[in-house]
Amino acid sequence: MLARCKLKVAQSAIDPAFVHDSGSREGAGPSNERLEFLGDGILGFVVGRWLYERYPGASEGELHRRRAALVNTDALATTARRLGFGNLLILGAGEHKTGGRERTSILADAFEAFIAALYHAKGLEIVTKFLEREHLAKLERHVTLVDPKTELQELVQARTAGMPVYLETADGKPHERVFTSHVSIDGEVVGVGTGPSKKAAQQNAALQALQTLRKRFAS
Repeated sequence: MLARCKLKVAQSAIDPAFVHDSGSREGAGPSNERLEFLGDGILGFVVGRWLYERYPGASEGELHRRRAALVNTDALATTARRLGFGNLLILGAGEHKTGGRERTSILADAFEAFIAALYHAKGLEIVTKFLEREHLAKLERHVTLVDPKTELQELVQARTAGMPVYLETADGKPHERVFTSHVSIDGEVVGVGTGPSKKAAQQNAALQALQTLRKRFAS
């Protein structure tokens, strides 16, 4: 796998990234959840900086949408599959039998954990080069920017009988309004966003809801 990634890293340095919680419970060592947490933050920073420099004329909203398309569960799992991460997963017997090696959420989590393990072993510069070469360069060309409210509505309609419902509040002076939008599905708040207008707040709430629901539906 490391050869496929064009990396020279000790196997012992990255093995912890592939210990799923189910494997940890059966004695395989600490799970990759803490690494996943750190990797998520590193990934967000590297992708955000890359997009900021690549699209100097893009608005904040466009940058948010591009980043969401590159760091969502499906995108991370796509790269993890291509790199053969599924073969490296350490799963419990039950998870293994039910197809955990191909489960989108498990692969995405392992990818984030791997980013953290690589950071510990080689530093941010190597992590950045890896992500640019193996993830961003291969997926960014296929990114299609869709209005997040439209995308959320389509996702919800495909999965449930409900519809997204938005509720906004506003704070601040009339010329300095900050809007907050809560989007709910069947009475459950699944996303919260803020912005200088109702539309911007709704878009940001929809982005957060998409991330939440994608993880939920993938598990």
